[in-house]
Amino acid sequence: MLLTSRRLRAALLAAASATLVAATLPAPQPLGIGDPLFPQLGNPGYDVLTYDLDFTYGGDNSKPLDAITKINALTTQRLDRINLDFTHGVVGSVDVNGEPATFATAGEDLVITPAEAVDEGTRLRITVHHTSDPAGKGGGWVATTDGLVMANQADAGHRVFPSNDHPADKARFTFRITAPERLTVVANGLPAGKTRKGATTTWTYRSQHPMATELVQVSIGDSAVIHRAGPDGLPVRDVVPAADKAKLEPWLKKTPEQLRWMEEQVGQYPFETYGVLIANAETGFELETQTLSLFERSLFVRPEYPEWYVDSIMVHELSHQWFGDSVSPHRWSDLWLNEGHATWYEAHYAQEHAGKSVETRMKNAYRQSDGWRAAGGPPAAPEPPAAGQQISLFRPVVYDGSALVLYALRQEIGKAPFQRMEREFVRDHRDGTATTADFIALASDIAGRDLSAFFRAWLYERKTPPMPGHPDWRSGTAAAEKPGAAEKPGAADKPGAAEKPGKADKPGGAGTAAEPGAAGTAAVPGKADKSRKPGNADPTRGTRHRHRPGNPDDVGNPGPKPE
Repeated sequence: MLLTSRRLRAALLAAASATLVAATLPAPQPLGIGDPLFPQLGNPGYDVLTYDLDFTYGGDNSKPLDAITKINALTTQRLDRINLDFTHGVVGSVDVNGEPATFATAGEDLVITPAEAVDEGTRLRITVHHTSDPAGKGGGWVATTDGLVMANQADAGHRVFPSNDHPADKARFTFRITAPERLTVVANGLPAGKTRKGATTTWTYRSQHPMATELVQVSIGDSAVIHRAGPDGLPVRDVVPAADKAKLEPWLKKTPEQLRWMEEQVGQYPFETYGVLIANAETGFELETQTLSLFERSLFVRPEYPEWYVDSIMVHELSHQWFGDSVSPHRWSDLWLNEGHATWYEAHYAQEHAGKSVETRMKNAYRQSDGWRAAGGPPAAPEPPAAGQQISLFRPVVYDGSALVLYALRQEIGKAPFQRMEREFVRDHRDGTATTADFIALASDIAGRDLSAFFRAWLYERKTPPMPGHPDWRSGTAAAEKPGAAEKPGAADKPGAAEKPGKADKPGGAGTAAEPGAAGTAAVPGKADKSRKPGNADPTRGTRHRHRPGNPDDVGNPGPKPE
C-alpha cells in the first residue's frame, strides 16, 4: 500500500523506533519513590507541573468513562522509560512529546517507552487516552444515587487517571468534564467555562494552587450549587443534592463562621474557594478534597448525631485545607501532621462552641494511647496498612493519638509559643509538603531549645511518655482495646454503632467529633471506623481522611470534654 501521508509515515517510524528501543530494555516493572508505607506509589525521574483531565460521562455510573489525561512535567533524570501509576482502566494510546509511544502494564504502573529517551531537565508532555472505570472497590470513583464523586485517599487517584500518585509531587489541575445536559458538574478550584453541544455540556474548572492527586474531586449529579461569601469575600460554594437544598441550608450557612474561626487559629485560608460537597452515598467517611470537602448526606440528616458533633466534623475537614491540603505530607508516615492537627482543631471547636473539654478528651486518649501504639505503631512510625486495605492506615493513633502529641507539646512549650508555631508552620510550607523533621525543627526553634528527645519519645516510642503537667495520667492496653471504654455522658447523644474492620480511626477519636477510632469513640451504626479521615459512615467510627469523630458521647461527659 502506498503511504501518501507524511504524518502517518512519521508516526509509523516513531512507533517502530520505540519498539526497537523497548527490545533493548529490561522487562517493564513497577517503580516507586521509596515511601515505606506504599513502596510502589509515585515514580522517580520527573516532577509533574500540571494535569489536564478530560472525562466524558454518559449518564450511567456503572460504566467506564472515556478519558484523556495530559501531563506536563519536567524530567529530573534521563528517562528511557516513564512510569505512571495507573490501574482499573484500559489504555488506548500514549504520546510522549507529540510522538506515539509504546506502553505496557506492570503491577499498578503504566510503563511507557518513548520513541527517544528524554534527557534530564527536559519538558515532558504525556497524553494518555484511556477509560476510567467507576466499578469495583478500593476508592477512586464513588457511585451516588444520581451520579459520581471521588474519594482518592490514600492511593486511589491512579484508579481514576494516570498520575504520579503520591502527595510529594503536587501539581495544578485543569478539568474538562462532559456530561448529559441535565446534570451539574463541579470540581476542585474555580469554574473556567461551560459549553453546550447537543444534549451534553462540557464544564471546565481550574485549580489555582498545587494539589496532591489524592485530593482531586469531581462531582457529577443532579446537584444544586449554593453560593455565599466567606471571610474577606472568599467565594464559598456548596454542592448538595438538589432535592435537599432547603433541608441542608441550616448546616451550609455555618461554613463562613467556621472559616473565620479557623483563620483566627492559624491564619488566612490558603485557597481560592471553599465549600462542602454533600453526596447521597454511603462511604463511611468524610474527606478533605481540596477546596471542596466531601461529606455523606446521612451525617446531616440522621437524628442521632448531635449538632455539636456534626459541627466538629465539618471543622475537622475544614482544618485539613491547611493541614494536609495546603501543607501535604512528604511521606505517608507524616500523616500524623494532617490528622493530629485536624483532630486538634475539631476538639477545640467543640470545646469553644459546645463545652466539650479538650483536656478530658486528651486524658481519655492518653488512657488508650499505649494500646493504640501497640496495635498500629507510634504516630510517626505507623505500621503499614493491611494488604488490599490501604484505608486501614487511618487508625486511632493518627487521630486522637496524634492530637495527644500536640497537647503534650503545648504543655511542654506553653500556649503562646505553640500558637505561633502553628501559624508559622502553615505559612512556611504553604502549597508544598512538610516532613516530621520540619515540624520538629520549627518547634525547637520557637521553643529556643532542642526538642529532639521530646519528639523522639512522643512520635516514635511504643510506650506513651509521661504527660507534662499531668503526672497522674496513666495509659494501658485494656482501655484501648475497647474504643467505647471512655466514660460516656449517657446514651442520649450517642450515635452508637459497631466499628467496622480496618476503620477504627475516625476523626472523632477520643471524644472527638470528627474521626473514627478516636479515643472513646463508638462507631456509628452500620459503619466502619476509618481513621479520622473522611469519617466513617458511622459518625462514631473512625475514618481515613475520612473523618468522623467517634462516639459523640465519648467525647464529652457532662461538662467540658472533648476527627
